[in-house]
Amino acid sequence: MLVVRLRIFTPEIPPPSSMKDITSPSLIKLKGILFLLVGLAAAALLLIEHPSLKTAVLFAIAVWCFCRFYYFAFYVIEHYVDSRYRFSGLWSFGRYLVQRRKHEARPARTGSNDSTEGRADEHGGPDIRNR
Repeated sequence: MLVVRLRIFTPEIPPPSSMKDITSPSLIKLKGILFLLVGLAAAALLLIEHPSLKTAVLFAIAVWCFCRFYYFAFYVIEHYVDSRYRFSGLWSFGRYLVQRRKHEARPARTGSNDSTEGRADEHGGPDIRNR
């Protein structure tokens, strides 16, 4: 029996690790300009479809919050929380959070196993019912 493999239907997809970083300053600037243009077009289309002050304000708040989150994910974590962390995208930040939780040791419990110990009443005072 003769087996024929058609390359037309089975294209080879390079593994993700073979993708290279953009190193050309011109291409990096073009990429930034394209992000800006696509963002402006999306904002314009949204405001054309729903022309209200409420939509504009909520959109501006959402954009601002996502920008702050992005800053937090790469700058704040690296410079103020964990100097070993190196940002390479939001997926890497997600993996960092998951891996960090797995590796963090839980503090050992101290004290008695009595679940009523140290419980406070409604008013914030110590619980004196069990004494």
